[in-house]
Amino acid sequence: MEFKTGKGWRCCYDPETGLCTAEIGGGSNHDLFEIPKEIYDLVNTPGAGSPEDLIRRRGRHLYMTVNDRCGPPYTVILDADYRKLCPWAKTVPTGAVLDEDLTDEAVELFASEANNRAQRRARKAAREKKS
Repeated sequence: MEFKTGKGWRCCYDPETGLCTAEIGGGSNHDLFEIPKEIYDLVNTPGAGSPEDLIRRRGRHLYMTVNDRCGPPYTVILDADYRKLCPWAKTVPTGAVLDEDLTDEAVELFASEANNRAQRRARKAAREKKS
């Protein structure tokens, strides 16, 4: 695995799978993303913009922990396969984990989660089919 790192972010490219992933933050405020290879290549390039912005705008959100002191800490698992996709990341869920239905609704509501809608919709259909 190859890594690029900076203050508050880290990206990983796995040449065996061709998969690129990234993390922003750490500890109690931590996000994981799947990113396109072109973003991995662009991150940290002068004039390309903030690595965090590139990752958030083009990445598919996989996992998020939040402790913003505005309420109890919580974790949102946007893709249940986040551990397989980011085996290198050290994730520590904080507080309550949002349930699947609430996560589905949040993904549909927030424009920032548009890259995750197809995956969440497919998982929801599979859950409903089992019921």
